[in-house]
Amino acid sequence: MTATLLTPPHEIIHLTGISWQTYERLLEELSDRRLRLTYNRGHLEIMSPSPEHELGKEVLGRFVETLAEELAVNIYPLGSTTLKRPEVSGAEPDKCFYIRNIALVRGKKRLDLTQDPAPDLVVEIDVTSSSDSRLRVYADLGVAEVWIYNGESLVIKQLQNDTYITCQTSQFFVNLPIPEIAGFLQQAETMDYLELVKIFRDWVKSQLL
Repeated sequence: MTATLLTPPHEIIHLTGISWQTYERLLEELSDRRLRLTYNRGHLEIMSPSPEHELGKEVLGRFVETLAEELAVNIYPLGSTTLKRPEVSGAEPDKCFYIRNIALVRGKKRLDLTQDPAPDLVVEIDVTSSSDSRLRVYADLGVAEVWIYNGESLVIKQLQNDTYITCQTSQFFVNLPIPEIAGFLQQAETMDYLELVKIFRDWVKSQLL
């Protein structure tokens, strides 16, 4: 199969009636392009991330690492690793982290989510698209918690009985007002990156006191 599909910045393409085999072949053919593919029971979404989206995911990913450092929480970051439940669904998160199940996946070159646990935490940036289609995929896979930033607010979703519910606190970084992180994310386009990380770290330390 030869793929010639190109998507301009910010564009999202939705396709229906797509087989799992076609999804797998597109993943292989488009592996060198900056495209995100989300598959859910025959429905395929193809998105070309924008600079705004990419900045958001890098900053929020760094914030998760900073939280882990300051709270002494072990994490195992796997970035945008493709997560798949064969024949059913698959997605590439903006960022994903193992926290509780690090020992079960550390050092693995490939993940088989029919045997391996899903990431414990997934981060999604919704500034140019919605994560609704990916939430169903993450529920299929068993991702315990998803953080979604839409440019204004940071929402925590936790999996309960195969459905995500909105929560005010994280099960991994307890006693911290995670939704308040949105205020720092909103400064990412106007403030120096490392200076923002420093200010965020100081805020985390103040919360711990």
